Amino acid sequence: MTKMMRTSRRNFLRGAGVALALPWLESLPVLAQDGKPVISNKPPIRFAHVFFSNGVEPIHWWAKGSGAAMEFGKAAEPLKPISEDIVFLRGLYHQKAFTSTSPHLGRMNLLSGAPVSLDPKEIRVGTSFDQILAQRIGNRTAVPSLVLGIEPNELRLEDGLSMIYGSNISWVSPTKPATKEIYPSRTFDQLVGDGKGRQLDRSILDAVLAEAHSLQPKVSTSDRRKLDEYLESIRDIEKRIDHAAKEERLEGWRPTLKQPNLARPGEQLPQNIPEHMKLMLDLVVLAFQMDKTRLATLMLNNDLSQMNFRFLEGVRGALHLDLTHNGKAPEFEAMYLKTNQYHVQQFTYLVQRLKAIDEGGTSLLDNSLLMFASSLFDGDAHSADHLPIVLAGKAGGALQTGRILDYLDKGNENRRACSLYLSLMDMMGVQLDRFGDADKRLANL
Repeated sequence: MTKMMRTSRRNFLRGAGVALALPWLESLPVLAQDGKPVISNKPPIRFAHVFFSNGVEPIHWWAKGSGAAMEFGKAAEPLKPISEDIVFLRGLYHQKAFTSTSPHLGRMNLLSGAPVSLDPKEIRVGTSFDQILAQRIGNRTAVPSLVLGIEPNELRLEDGLSMIYGSNISWVSPTKPATKEIYPSRTFDQLVGDGKGRQLDRSILDAVLAEAHSLQPKVSTSDRRKLDEYLESIRDIEKRIDHAAKEERLEGWRPTLKQPNLARPGEQLPQNIPEHMKLMLDLVVLAFQMDKTRLATLMLNNDLSQMNFRFLEGVRGALHLDLTHNGKAPEFEAMYLKTNQYHVQQFTYLVQRLKAIDEGGTSLLDNSLLMFASSLFDGDAHSADHLPIVLAGKAGGALQTGRILDYLDKGNENRRACSLYLSLMDMMGVQLDRFGDADKRLANL
């Protein structure tokens, strides 16, 4: 325990072969590896991208004003509670997506800006900038980057192209997507277990409880409260994973067999979409709070999604793809709008969760950089002439929020989304001369 205490704010609780990283505790000294105090004690900057498919209902996606007085169109209305914490971007686009002849999968270069190969024999799209970050700074944490999703990878073809494009937003190389995890239990194991699929047949907290009690008298009152809340949040996620795995509901397509005719293999995928999404968002928060990773991506659904949104009041029958691809019929427009609002609500939830976590005078949100975006603007028209993008968090003071930045009339050279990515990577401490189709930072960010 004495040796463990010398690791300062990067403390770990250890038990049963599991190392559980603690949250930022300001009352503990900051020590270097040689045990000597270091000057900087600022929390690290985290980056997360939340992806939603099939774009927005254009007439309802707008914002005006600034700060708390910002106003939004109906699709973006759930951003209102966090208007002071965001930057609403308008007009950015990828030239390679705009000119692609593949209406959907050719646009799935959101985080790279590189061309998507239209040769069915070759899988190729650029390395995504989150994975560039992982290559440069991922070695600072146990998990270089957390790549999450709700829907599994699809192996079918769409317009002659592999749906591997539509199933992945994060690419470790131009030809290889990052491994996407859709199981909350396995994500949880990776964060608080040994990273090797440790079974949750015994609570991890039970294994480290004694050390937690030993640590509590050594920290301040505020840090003890923070530690208690942190351990409780882990316990809550454990319970919810257990509950979700036992649910028999299945959103969307229903198989002819209601109950499996094989023995249950273990921690199953949650079959309730809202619960699944919330769990994954909470796990991103947990990962950042633990400093197990500083980079995360979450696909709320795949491109050409088969997800059924009938869990939303007033949304009937149709899959998400159908809701977004039926022209401007009033019935479908209203349901499309509801799915937009639901996606925005998930991002707002993440922002509010991070904002509520104190890291010694600043919030976890203050020390984060979040991006919410889709690869299309108008899903029905398959338009990619500009993208719906919202940023949140202050990136440790590098980003001024409560603003709207409109680049639609700035000329194509000043509308490159890759210019935004160069700026975001700068904020994360990674500087490149060029990324994608851009060699300049985004003006006025």
